[in-house]
Amino acid sequence: MRAIWKDTVVAESEQTVLVEGNHYFPEASLKREYVTFSNHKTVCGWKGQASYYSLILNGEINADAVWYYPEPKPEAASIKGHVAFWKGVKVLA
Repeated sequence: MRAIWKDTVVAESEQTVLVEGNHYFPEASLKREYVTFSNHKTVCGWKGQASYYSLILNGEINADAVWYYPEPKPEAASIKGHVAFWKGVKVLA
């Protein structure tokens, strides 16, 4: 699987975890040169508190386009150490 934004691969892995239609990539597959800090947080009732990263590419920022659960609830343990994408990031096989 590949996560692509602006025709650039921002993550790539053969082993993603599919949850609620979202592919969660191992965090190590995230290309850090395109990632910047975000202080945005949200809460999911069954997964826990999500934290976010923003993507930056050629000076353009895609705010909060990457999310992850640093301490997921036990029922979401399979996504610990994984990231998922939205906000125009395409996930393709």
